[in-house]
Amino acid sequence: MNQSKYRTGKISFKERIKHTVISIKLGFFLALKQLSRSNKWTTVLIIFIMTLTFLNLVVVSGILVGLIEGSVNAVKTRYLSDVIVSTLDEKNYIKNSPFVINVAKSLPWAERTSSRYLGSGTVEANYKTRIKDTDKVNSVGTIIAGINPDDEDVVTGIKSLIVEGQYLTATDYDQVLLGHNLLKKYLPIESPGFSTLSDVEVGDKVRIEINGNVREVYVKGILKSKVDEVSRRVFMTDTQLRGLLGRSDYNVNEISILLKPGSDPVVARDAMLASGVGQYAKVQTFEEGVPKFLKDIKDTFAILGNVISSIGLVVASITIFIVIFINAITRRKYIGILKGIGIHSTAIEFAYIVQSLFYAIMGTLIGVVFLFGFLKPYVGLHPIDFPFSDGILVATISGVLIRSGILFIATLIAGYIPAKIVVKQNTLDAILGR
Repeated sequence: MNQSKYRTGKISFKERIKHTVISIKLGFFLALKQLSRSNKWTTVLIIFIMTLTFLNLVVVSGILVGLIEGSVNAVKTRYLSDVIVSTLDEKNYIKNSPFVINVAKSLPWAERTSSRYLGSGTVEANYKTRIKDTDKVNSVGTIIAGINPDDEDVVTGIKSLIVEGQYLTATDYDQVLLGHNLLKKYLPIESPGFSTLSDVEVGDKVRIEINGNVREVYVKGILKSKVDEVSRRVFMTDTQLRGLLGRSDYNVNEISILLKPGSDPVVARDAMLASGVGQYAKVQTFEEGVPKFLKDIKDTFAILGNVISSIGLVVASITIFIVIFINAITRRKYIGILKGIGIHSTAIEFAYIVQSLFYAIMGTLIGVVFLFGFLKPYVGLHPIDFPFSDGILVATISGVLIRSGILFIATLIAGYIPAKIVVKQNTLDAILGR
């Protein structure tokens, strides 16, 4: 085809399509030849860089989001369960709790429910050793939870969190479990606004005060959890706490509902609301009950991860640019000869684009296999032990596809620009090396 005629646009649409198809075919052919003749170790190194770039795009943000996702999962597993029923904002407890509990238990999707009595109180450790009333009191303010030990363990697996001592039984009286963040030996923080109990061990007596009622109780066990609603609470049997609270009407403060596998929490929530529970309590799915600050932190970490990953993407793009540019510069004479014998510059440019996309595709494929075949399953089985979370790696198919697309686009641009710069040089100058 006459090159000047093509450049001036004096060709039909059909001829233009035919010319494009020919350029693409020639571009593929030239790209395959260049890749087959390139240094193998250089090719391996570039693919390795692209693999690391892909993993950086996915893993960095995945770990940051997974750090908070681990906290969210712990809140669900150890506290909220699938559906959480709590007090209305203007109430101190769930009115008509027996009715609400019966509705929850009658749901066809319900596996088990756990009802909790809650009361604000204090725990004092050194009341026996204080000589004077003016001596400093070693006490902490906390939430005291009354539970049915069997129900709570089925719903939240609380028994597995015992690190010292033993779990409660339904017949235990004047015995409590302490969350580990109430104890100085687990949380050695010295702060005027944050107190912990000193020198408290399993079997020791502590004094609790709630609603003006004071009682000495034994520490039967210590719980260790990364969920504040567990790690900063005191647990005792529901029958005893109900008496301390003066709650003779059996009205509880929280009801966690564990659903059967595969059940939809939204359907269960709507069924409870349709039964009239909404006038007595707030009914939420696990997602709705997660504290807002966790959701905000998760979104913030996702943005931070994307920013950090973008730096790696820029580095990879620059690497591809340099590789393609040097490759094209060293082959200027070859490019000039191709143009001299009638190969259109579009085909030559397309050849270098194909090369850059080859590096990106190979790096992405290796990265995907490593990510889903090893890294994500491994982190799932061995979560990263952060101080406030068992971090996981969050990586979804849709997220990987989006990041792969971004990587391909960046690589395409990085391969096209240097090829365009070199190919547009004068054909005779390129052949003569001027």
